[in-house]
Parts: sequence; C-alpha cells; structure tokens
Amino acid sequence: MNEQLRIGCFASGRGSNFEAILQRIQSKELKATISFLITNNSKAGAVEIAKSFQIPVHHISAKTDPDPEAYLSRMVQLVKGERIDLIVLCGYMKPLPDAVIAASKLGAINIHPSLLPKFGGASYYGERVHQAVLEAKEKESGPTVHRVNSVYDSGEVLEQRRVPVFPDDSVESLAARVLEQEHDLYWRVIQKFADGLIGPG
Repeated sequence: MNEQLRIGCFASGRGSNFEAILQRIQSKELKATISFLITNNSKAGAVEIAKSFQIPVHHISAKTDPDPEAYLSRMVQLVKGERIDLIVLCGYMKPLPDAVIAASKLGAINIHPSLLPKFGGASYYGERVHQAVLEAKEKESGPTVHRVNSVYDSGEVLEQRRVPVFPDDSVESLAARVLEQEHDLYWRVIQKFADGLIGPG
C-alpha cells in the first residue's frame, strides 16, 4: 500500500497490546496510523493510553447505545467515515458484528494468548487461558494472530509464536512469557498488511 495503513482499534481492558502497537508506530517501525479507539468500557486502561497519544476515543456499549441498530450504526459509520483499512482488536471482550468487519477494507484481526485452535472460544480469555494450559499439562503455549469472524477465536490463523511451558510455571509467569511475544508479534503481522503481504480474508 502506498499510503499508511489506517487502523481502528477496539479494546475493553488495560490495553497493553494497544500501547505496544502505538509505540511501534511512534518509533516508525510500523507504517500505520490509528484513527480511533472504540471501547465498551469507559474505565478501560486503554482509554488513558489513547488520550496520552491523542487518539480519539469512542465509548460504544449497551449503555451508550441501548438500541442494537444504533449501536451497530455508530460503529459502521466510524469505520467507514475514517476509511479504516484494518480493524485491530486489543483485548476487546465483545463479539464484533459482521457489518462492522465488512465496513473495513481488510477485515479485522485479533491476538489470542494460546496456540489456537487449542483453548479458544468465548469461555477462554485472560488468565483462564493460561490456567487451562497449565491444567492440561501442555509443553508449549504462545499467542495466535487470527482473522475475526462472528465466532470467537475461529477465524483463519495468520501467525503464531511458541513459548515453552515449564513445570514450575504459575499462571502469572506463563502469562508474562506469552504477553512478551504478543507485543512483538502483533505489530509485525499488522506491518504485513501494510506491506500488502496479507490481503482481505
């Protein structure tokens, strides 16, 4: 792509992946711009991160838009109005409607903290993923970047990183090891979209 990739980010929580992407843009390693952050949680840590980088924040939830059609319309209008190339989920805890995905040029991607298809789905998020990995006595884990569709964690796998799971691992130690790889993997996959190496799904 000749112009910089235009990204719309969605987040519900602390926003560490969101911040990691912003830092790579700031360092000019990632050739992209973030047009906005959409959140369903006005108290999310990602909101403060967005404000510190002067990224516009839009709070869209069942509270702000109780009418489902208005909720959907706001999202679609933002994505279309900002001419978003790629939607990037950074810990967004709500399903992304198909109409929102279709409003972007390249679709939507997410990063999940397990080696999908293992430990994916609506019930696997946050520490629950790492707890499940440890209980299953897996030898390795790691993040997966995948396309987003209407079913949680079921879209096409784009890239994965593998990390060892040690016998003495805790949820916290495993989570930290996986998160370190998330922060390095996600922006690199986004750059592949910017370089035209990955196209629409």
